[in-house]
Amino acid sequence: MLTKADDFPIHQTAEPIAYAGTDRNFYDRYFFNGYTKSGDVFFAAALGVYPHINIMDASFCVVVDGVQHNIHGSRFLNMERMDTHVGPISVDVVEPLQSLRIRVADNEHGIRADVTFHARTRALKEPRFTRRNGPRTLMDLTRLTQNGTYEGWIEVKGRRIEVKRDTFWGTRDRSWGVRTIGAADPQPMVPPMPFQFYWLWAPLNFEDRITLYHVNDDEQGEAWNQNAVMCGQGGEPEEIPNCRSELQFVPGSRHAKSATIFLDHHKGGQSRIDLTPKWNFYMLGLGYGHPEWGHGAYKGELEIGYEEFKLSEVPSYVPPHLHIQAFVDAKLTLPDGSTRAGSGVLEQLIIGPHAPSGFKDILDPFKG
Repeated sequence: MLTKADDFPIHQTAEPIAYAGTDRNFYDRYFFNGYTKSGDVFFAAALGVYPHINIMDASFCVVVDGVQHNIHGSRFLNMERMDTHVGPISVDVVEPLQSLRIRVADNEHGIRADVTFHARTRALKEPRFTRRNGPRTLMDLTRLTQNGTYEGWIEVKGRRIEVKRDTFWGTRDRSWGVRTIGAADPQPMVPPMPFQFYWLWAPLNFEDRITLYHVNDDEQGEAWNQNAVMCGQGGEPEEIPNCRSELQFVPGSRHAKSATIFLDHHKGGQSRIDLTPKWNFYMLGLGYGHPEWGHGAYKGELEIGYEEFKLSEVPSYVPPHLHIQAFVDAKLTLPDGSTRAGSGVLEQLIIGPHAPSGFKDILDPFKG
């Protein structure tokens, strides 16, 4: 089957673009977040394509006045990957690797938006994520990350919020490959393997530079994927694979009370980033772990959903509220002792044992 994408020089196999290799769990996804530098307004968006189950879904979230609003959409892909819209939500590439536009058209839930991302630095490719559980591929994907600014507007229940480039920072990523999507496999793996996943991601913005940090640890605390980048405005990125993080947890949870990231530069010296979480954005708003709107979930030909909740009334850290992006104030101390103030997020998803944190079971909390 030929589709619009076949007229672009982007083929990866001998097949038309409609056919994505052989793995049923192949996906291709956009993610965005944006926020005022003080964190009083935050938004996030995502759009996912799942070629082998013929579904596309999307979400748009906005947090204002302590309330998180989530609008979800899902539709049949119809094997056409270039039509990047789901109901009222759409993502358009204005200039590849530089500028992308997110829109939420009129809908019954009172959430509308038209915001455009503009890159502050070039798109940065992270080390490939490959992880297997026994013979099964849990994930095998590539991701690019890019920090930037936003302009446009968001409307929440009739309240219009102007989004200006000098006040709104954020991050966007693109990932594609294999990870768990759609309905669970009805045949479990044998012998059974307990699930374990430790993930931190901290894309941060400062006035004169950006930093990126991520880590995946195994149950012993050994990193199987880790990297950091520092990049001045318009400058060349410095990759910093020799990096680490330390977390202090909120007692009774698996969420960070504070965090510190250490970056050992190739030319000598160490930078330190101290993070102070202010409040949590819950990733279920973008489908992560959502009981009804999970990635690739079958919802029919076209379905739109909505929910809202007060952040202060989230009952606990357990699923579906485990996976978060905590909005953080960031203090960067460079090797020469000078400091920079910034902001961003600390994404956290910690399931199962992690020896350095004292976690021994699937969801036992930090006891203090």
